[in-house]
Formats: sequence, C-alpha cells, structure tokens
Amino acid sequence: MPLVEVVHAPDVPESVLRKLSEALPHLISLAVECPEEPYDGDLQPGDVEIRFRALGPLDRCGLPVVIEIRSKYFESRAGNRQERVDLLHERIESATGLADFGIYLSLPVAAWAQTE
Repeated sequence: MPLVEVVHAPDVPESVLRKLSEALPHLISLAVECPEEPYDGDLQPGDVEIRFRALGPLDRCGLPVVIEIRSKYFESRAGNRQERVDLLHERIESATGLADFGIYLSLPVAAWAQTE
C-alpha cells in the first residue's frame, strides 16, 4: 500500500489538484505493481493513501508540485525504480496536463497492517 504526499504551492489551481486526486491512485498502483503486490485494477479503500498539503510560509521548494511516494521495498520494485518513476511522471503529465512537478519514490523496508 503506497503512502503518498502531494505538496503544492498555494497558487496551484484546485482543478489541477482534483485531477491529481483522481488520477494518482491508479497511476501509482501501476507504477509500484510487482509480483509480491500485484495490481488487479480494482482499488479498494486503503489501497493507496494520498494526502495533499499546501506549502507554508516557511517551506522551501523549487517546484510547484512534489509528489512523494513511499511503498514497501521489494527487490522486484527496487531493480527498476528509476524507470518506474520516469514512466509515472509521463503518465501523470499526460493525465493531468501538469508539466512542472517532481516525483520522489522511496522504497523503505516496512510492514503494514490494517483493519479489514
């Protein structure tokens, strides 16, 4: 289950943020799909957690939008993580029209549990 934080400048239009909110769960699921956590296209609540946060007055960021993705480490994910994030960038740009943004993909060793 990826945890996603979208940090954005206050002047990013809400319409763009809504497009991101709609597109990111599927696109991120495709980007981190692996044999250990296959993606069947049927997202359920809790499959992808996304939080949006506007930059504050003391934050420093060189891009209007930065998408940080944390998803559990699997060797099958880590081996081609740069290709995964490059393709995800292209897909997000195509789906939303957003052009000036960055993506940070982190694959920590982690565990997850949730209530069914």
